[in-house]
Amino acid sequence: MDMQHSAATPSVIHRADYRPPAWRVPELALDFDLDPAATRVRATLSVERGGAHGEPLRLDGEGLTPLAVRVDGVAVNDWWMEGERLVVPLAGDAHRVETEVEIAPDRNTQLMGLYASGGNLCTQCEAEGFRRITFFPDRPDVLTVYRVRMTADARRFPVLLSNGDPVGQGELPDGRHWAEWHDPFPKPSYLFALVAGDLAVNRGTFTTRSGRVVQLGIWVRAADLPKTDHALHALKLSMAWDERVYGREYDLDVFNIVAVDDFNFGAMENKGLNIFNSRYILADPDTATDYDYDAIAAVVAHEYFHNWSGNRITCRDWFQLSLKEGFTVYRDQGFSADQGSPAVKRIEDVRGLRASQFPEDSGPLAHPVRPEAYLEISNFYTATIYNKGAELIRMMATILGPQSFRAATDLYFDRFDGTAATCEDFVACMEEAGGIDLSQFRLWYSQAGTPRVSASLEHQAGGGRATLRLAQHVPPTPGQPVKQSMVLPLRLRLFGAQTGQPLTDEQLVLLDQPSKTIVFETVAERPVLSINRGFSAPVVVESDRSPADLAFLSAHDDDPFARYEAMQQLMLDTLVAGALGDAADHQGVVDAVARTLDGPDLDWAFLAEAVLIPSENFVGDQLAVVDPQGIHTAREALRQALGTALADRWRALYDQTGQGAYTYSPEAKGKRRLRGVALGYIAASGAPDAADLAFRQFEAADNMTDRQSALSTLVNLGGPACQAALDRFYTRYAGNALVLDKWFQTQALSSRDDTGAVVAALARHPDFTLANPNRARALIGAFGVNQRAFNAADGSGYRFLADQLIALDRLNPQTAAKLLPPLGRWRRFDAARADLMRAELQRIVAVPGLSRDLYEQASKSLE
Repeated sequence: MDMQHSAATPSVIHRADYRPPAWRVPELALDFDLDPAATRVRATLSVERGGAHGEPLRLDGEGLTPLAVRVDGVAVNDWWMEGERLVVPLAGDAHRVETEVEIAPDRNTQLMGLYASGGNLCTQCEAEGFRRITFFPDRPDVLTVYRVRMTADARRFPVLLSNGDPVGQGELPDGRHWAEWHDPFPKPSYLFALVAGDLAVNRGTFTTRSGRVVQLGIWVRAADLPKTDHALHALKLSMAWDERVYGREYDLDVFNIVAVDDFNFGAMENKGLNIFNSRYILADPDTATDYDYDAIAAVVAHEYFHNWSGNRITCRDWFQLSLKEGFTVYRDQGFSADQGSPAVKRIEDVRGLRASQFPEDSGPLAHPVRPEAYLEISNFYTATIYNKGAELIRMMATILGPQSFRAATDLYFDRFDGTAATCEDFVACMEEAGGIDLSQFRLWYSQAGTPRVSASLEHQAGGGRATLRLAQHVPPTPGQPVKQSMVLPLRLRLFGAQTGQPLTDEQLVLLDQPSKTIVFETVAERPVLSINRGFSAPVVVESDRSPADLAFLSAHDDDPFARYEAMQQLMLDTLVAGALGDAADHQGVVDAVARTLDGPDLDWAFLAEAVLIPSENFVGDQLAVVDPQGIHTAREALRQALGTALADRWRALYDQTGQGAYTYSPEAKGKRRLRGVALGYIAASGAPDAADLAFRQFEAADNMTDRQSALSTLVNLGGPACQAALDRFYTRYAGNALVLDKWFQTQALSSRDDTGAVVAALARHPDFTLANPNRARALIGAFGVNQRAFNAADGSGYRFLADQLIALDRLNPQTAAKLLPPLGRWRRFDAARADLMRAELQRIVAVPGLSRDLYEQASKSLE
């Protein structure tokens, strides 16, 4: 087993302590003698002293033992180890330093560095995995030109890939061969990549706007080759989109993607050689849902866009992580919006933000988009860094306007190409190109928490004047009890309550003070406020709009997101009232949903989103004390009311959205989405034929979207049809790991009373393993977000999660740490549940030899 960090003496890294690297490494030559059990790595570093100092060369390592050290071709013995760092004293200002180590990829269960997956060898180096391969100053501001040579058994590893472009290959005696790759663009060590294996390739080409032909390749196991066409098409679309929208052209002769089954992340943007979790590459109608298809396109685009926003310009230090991730998420969101419905894409993005980042911002693990300190950097690959970081870019784009924003990104790419930059550098380009002062806006990078905006609108019927009063408040977060006012760009508009017509043009209001008053003149009829249109700021809006106003906006607002938001708020208010034991106005929601279903000019996908009820978790986020059973009961009551009162409409929609042979198009996806929603409401109504209807859909489905929506409905209903469908699903896909993940996940998300016991049994299933991150996330991760099942009053869900995390930590600390946050929400629950959660966190922290990753998350959650 790989050595793990001890939690006994954690060392905190602070942003304020940043210092430029003492030694630069302009060039690095790597020579790999590849073998799963014993790989030899020879590294030759050309090093240059960075400034006037007398410090020795310090090279990061983890689990490495130097077999040889040479300086300028001569073996030396005056080196020493500082912990796991190799320290070499150097007299001059420039030297050639050579090291040799041996590593064991097949025993690397952490999946960081060089490891084995499915008989192949591959790497993952972000954030600090390169030090598990060879000794090196493993920090993002050391930019190096790499030349890589690999030798391996030709039959076992016929394909040898690395960063950059291929420069040579050949045969060797004893059935071995070699390949050499060169990347001419200086890059940090976290972008290094290597893959060796028996792989097939789906090839393509892309001609850049300057006429260069780029060779594209998606490498997978031969049996998976038919499932790669969608990813290859998405790659070509991404390359064309980035040229058109941002003026960015690809810069190498080849671009390769490799899919692997065992991967801690979704994908990795290594220069010229992206390595992907196979779930974000492989797709065909029988095994992938429409969501999977969309996610593949988005992730392919995201990693490709990193070529400029992350690779050509990288981060000075890991505190600047959102510089590349927030900007690139914003870019991939724009790409996805252009491929389908911008309104639906915005709804999906905001739903994701509210499901993951808002709770993070209100819990013990809250941190700014640019953190000030960390114990383990892998714990900061969070929704705050990615999704909230993207919202910061979106707000600046909104404030600047399209032309100035494009000028600002051009300036940023031109000025910082080939460097390691900071978030401040990016914002400064926005200021310079936009001619604006963003001094106060910078608080978004340093201040954690989700701002809350109160909005109150008064109307003087006789005088025709409307007065809008806005106020903002940012709640305290760990380490930041007192907050300053933020800059909040709020798009708003007034509509006439009688005519339904706009009373004002849309305007952008910058709320940059604790409060602000806006006066509208000549408002002839009672106005209804549409605010934060398009979700222009990542805030929580609290307004004095009545249920009737919300219902009105859900029918008349001309901003699609605002229309959706009004319906969601109407439903949310009803659910909160029900959860608190108050009278819940189901009829108001029923009437509003009926008007939406009967309304004109709504595409299928938007209609499906508009009539969905908020999740139990989101309802819980609105309450001072979460009552899992009360929320569940209230939500099921509203679902039943909608299902029963609108039964004829759901039946008609279900029939109307049935299709012939499968096609992947926006219209077809929208119909499948709405059909699944309609089926859910039919089941919620208690219709006696609901299980038969779902089972017939399950059996007749020619695509995974329809099959899984039917399976989810059956799993929630229970009974013989449920078990029959689960058995048939398992038998059909027993050899497909990615589809079996869906089988595990669907059961872990069930709303049935026995879900906790089912999940505990599934953890003992022969196909369940903690060694594969996808499988762990499918069962343990899904169960953790199942609010009612996880928060069982007897604490069984908490004990189960803690047991799994302790076991997983011995194999893969990164994945274990990412699954812990549900336990950290103990402050939101009643005293009995809070005590049970804290006890499990304390049990985790007390485990001897706990990883630094899990220790940081658990100990912070207890503070």
